[in-house]
Amino acid sequence: MPVWFQNQIKKAFYEKNRSQIKLLNQCWFFYRKKQSI
Repeated sequence: MPVWFQNQIKKAFYEKNRSQIKLLNQCWFFYRKKQSI
Protein backbone atom coordinates (compact mmCIF):
# COMPACT_ATOMS: atom_id res chain seq x y z
CA MET A 1 0.00 0.00 0.00
CA PRO A 2 1.50 3.36 -0.98
CA VAL A 3 2.55 5.68 1.86
CA TRP A 4 0.33 8.54 0.68
CA PHE A 5 -2.62 6.15 0.77
CA GLN A 6 -1.83 5.06 4.32
CA ASN A 7 -1.65 8.71 5.34
CA GLN A 8 -5.05 9.41 3.79
CA ILE A 9 -6.61 6.49 5.64
CA LYS A 10 -5.05 7.49 8.97
CA LYS A 11 -6.34 11.03 8.50
CA ALA A 12 -9.84 9.80 7.63
CA PHE A 13 -9.96 7.48 10.65
CA TYR A 14 -8.61 10.21 12.92
CA GLU A 15 -11.35 12.59 11.74
CA LYS A 16 -13.90 9.73 11.86
CA ASN A 17 -14.80 10.67 8.31
CA ARG A 18 -16.95 7.71 7.24
CA SER A 19 -17.58 8.81 3.66
CA GLN A 20 -13.86 9.38 3.15
CA ILE A 21 -13.04 5.94 4.58
CA LYS A 22 -15.63 4.31 2.30
CA LEU A 23 -14.26 6.15 -0.72
CA LEU A 24 -10.68 5.15 0.10
CA ASN A 25 -11.73 1.52 0.55
CA GLN A 26 -13.44 1.50 -2.83
CA CYS A 27 -10.40 3.06 -4.48
CA TRP A 28 -8.12 0.52 -2.85
CA PHE A 29 -10.18 -2.49 -3.97
CA PHE A 30 -10.37 -1.07 -7.48
CA TYR A 31 -6.62 -0.47 -7.50
CA ARG A 32 -5.94 -4.02 -6.26
CA LYS A 33 -8.21 -5.50 -8.92
CA LYS A 34 -6.40 -3.61 -11.69
CA GLN A 35 -3.01 -4.74 -10.36
CA SER A 36 -3.96 -8.42 -10.39
CA ILE A 37 -4.95 -8.44 -14.07
